[in-house]
Amino acid sequence: MCAAALPAAEATLAEQTRSVLARAVSLTVTTNGLRYDLVGLHSVNARGQVRLRLPADSLPAAHVACAPRGALAALVEFTDIAPVAVRDRVRARVTLSGWLTRSGQDAATDDVDLRLDAARVTLATQEVTVKVGLDELVLAQPDPLAVDEGSLLTHLTDAHQDAVTRLTRLADPWLLHGAVRVLPLAVDRHGITLRCEYARNQRDLRLPFPAPVSEASQVGEQIQLLLAAAQACPRRRHLPAR
Repeated sequence: MCAAALPAAEATLAEQTRSVLARAVSLTVTTNGLRYDLVGLHSVNARGQVRLRLPADSLPAAHVACAPRGALAALVEFTDIAPVAVRDRVRARVTLSGWLTRSGQDAATDDVDLRLDAARVTLATQEVTVKVGLDELVLAQPDPLAVDEGSLLTHLTDAHQDAVTRLTRLADPWLLHGAVRVLPLAVDRHGITLRCEYARNQRDLRLPFPAPVSEASQVGEQIQLLLAAAQACPRRRHLPAR
């Protein structure tokens, strides 16, 4: 498998969106023309619905309490950032528009729970911006590696950069021409993506796993299989590691 690679399997748009939601630790909420950056104050349930837990005296909570019928129009944005310090780290953005309503209160902390009833969801990547169906989003599941992706990629970068370099043997030779650095950009159950950086731009190399994985512990075996395939490929010129 040199350059030709295996047929590429990819997550659906809804699955990609659910994966962004699953690994996000922060979000931005816009209501009444005001923008709030929230860190560690949200959760996503099994149906992909976003919930916020905010102090009862916070402005968003107060605006919901005062809104007609208790429903406040809101825009919620998630930004998916690559765990590794590649060039242009924003991989995707998910935007949900809908209504925030109060769904409960914690008597011990006086925090209130706000539920977002989404009316529209969009996924923006570096290639396209598309609308994601609400029914598809409810039925989709996040990638099994979504939560562990950050630790997997940083470990690969910090401890196994030589393996990343060897994986580039699987690329078409033209892709590496002029490359000054190659780093892991993303990993999911279907494969790993490397970012090839040049003096003025970058391109991504997708390497499908021989078989999809169902948990993080299986990633190492699939990368070893890719490395074995790379061993049979012609040796490329040396690439700077980082």
